[in-house]
Amino acid sequence: MFSKLLFRLLLFLVFSFTAQAQLMEKQTVFTKADTLRGMLTPLRTCYNINYYHLDVKIDIDRKSITGSNEFQFTAMQDFNKLQFDLFSNLKVDRVLYQGKELPFTREFNAVFVTFPKQIKKATREKFTVFYSGSPVIANNPPWDGGFIYSKDKGGNPWISVACQGLGASSWWPTKDHQSDEVDSMLISITVPKELQEVSNGRLRSSIPMGEYTQHNWFVSNPINNYDVSFYIGKYSHWTDSFQGENGPLTLDFWALKEDSTQAHPHWDADVKPMLKCFEDWFGPYPFYKDGYKLVQAPHLGMEHQSAVAYGNKFKKGYLGRDLSHTGLGMNFDFIIVHESGHEWFGNNITSKDIGDMWIHESFTNYSETLFTQCQSGKEAGEKYVRGTRENIKNDIPIIGPYNVNKEGSGDMYYKGGNMIHIIRQLVNNDEKFRSILRGLNKIFYHKTVTTAEVENYLSEQSGIKLNKIFDQYLRNTQIPTLEYKVNSGKLHYRWVADVKDFDMPVKVSLRKSGYELIYPTSKWKQIEVDHTVNMANFKVDPNFYIKIKKSDS
Repeated sequence: MFSKLLFRLLLFLVFSFTAQAQLMEKQTVFTKADTLRGMLTPLRTCYNINYYHLDVKIDIDRKSITGSNEFQFTAMQDFNKLQFDLFSNLKVDRVLYQGKELPFTREFNAVFVTFPKQIKKATREKFTVFYSGSPVIANNPPWDGGFIYSKDKGGNPWISVACQGLGASSWWPTKDHQSDEVDSMLISITVPKELQEVSNGRLRSSIPMGEYTQHNWFVSNPINNYDVSFYIGKYSHWTDSFQGENGPLTLDFWALKEDSTQAHPHWDADVKPMLKCFEDWFGPYPFYKDGYKLVQAPHLGMEHQSAVAYGNKFKKGYLGRDLSHTGLGMNFDFIIVHESGHEWFGNNITSKDIGDMWIHESFTNYSETLFTQCQSGKEAGEKYVRGTRENIKNDIPIIGPYNVNKEGSGDMYYKGGNMIHIIRQLVNNDEKFRSILRGLNKIFYHKTVTTAEVENYLSEQSGIKLNKIFDQYLRNTQIPTLEYKVNSGKLHYRWVADVKDFDMPVKVSLRKSGYELIYPTSKWKQIEVDHTVNMANFKVDPNFYIKIKKSDS
């Protein structure tokens, strides 16, 4: 059993790591509730989730739900007690195992279940949690998550949920940790019969139940908890198909009836070109079994697997704005491209700990650059990613503290994307770079990963020592400074950086035209330059996101 002494030891180690990792961040105090949510204790690692059946009835008028979730799992060791998660404002009505109620206790949002006998390693078992209550209502979705109760222009109910970060346990009982994705899942959502309901995966049946209808959606592929969703409203539905690398991919579109005329051509303009571009760069769409859906939502958007949430108001850019400040971002609908990019990074490849969420956001941010390149050429893509630097804050590290369900800096988007762009420059071969991105999605297909695994893969496949680059851009706040001086036909240069012995290669103008790699370290080095190069016209390749400083010494 998981003793209190061991738990206290783990708690101490978490706090110690957090204190060291966040020296440059404002002091953050983590609680036991954070640890229960974010840490993989033996009460969580003792079982591996195989299958869920989530069955929920939504009372729109009362803003409440009643339902159940069946947990089917494989025991990873002998145990008689486990933890699942459900927000404390929701009531656990009972837990059934082999037809009998199990005793349980609650602490914050964690629920501890004790079995009448020991569950043996490698055996498959199941239990069902029945629950009820009023889930958290989102104040500013999708960032401040929860249930969203809205209405369309005709006054009809329009309901959904977005819970990344907040957690799926804000509305359904689950093992709420990204490291353990369920292998498959049945989602049953019961809503008033006059409304449509859309969830992840494929619709198996819609069963009339008096004034309600139960809609049953089956997800064939592994899915992370926060992706599980629903959309309720008066929808129009149409279908299409995309001839992809793995054959025909079904496309389903769900827009509010009042917006369907506008949605049809707007979505058509970007969806197939986006899929073609991303399959080329990242490999086949990861969820052919479940199809691709784009669903209009009462919030801006989210990467809900196989049922992407769309709320960009049928505008180009990000609600009509260009996040790259170059004009290029107005050539496509940001939400379609970005949220669909997450099907590869975030949904196919999922970070085990939310502290590593850069794996989701940095690569998906870079997908915007690649889509811009697919549309308008490589120079346009480079201009786009450089333009996003205006959004970088360099406030706290991109990697957050582990084991407390805490993400790092929002710089994981734009700074992370620019870091990947630097790696692309160092690889210096777009076919090789493309094969690395495709390889990521093949090697880690439908898997949860750590930063270390991704870092090691990128280093091994590129043949470049990238560890200090990752340390500087992901684990520190500032970007490195290239200090230089040019005199007597020689370039003198060195790095000034947080990382000891930082040695990232960088492209500079050693001659009148073009860029060549040099290999600075923390110590001054020198190299011959063309006589036309001087302090006034020396340049660094702008595709490297660094600071540049002329030395006075």
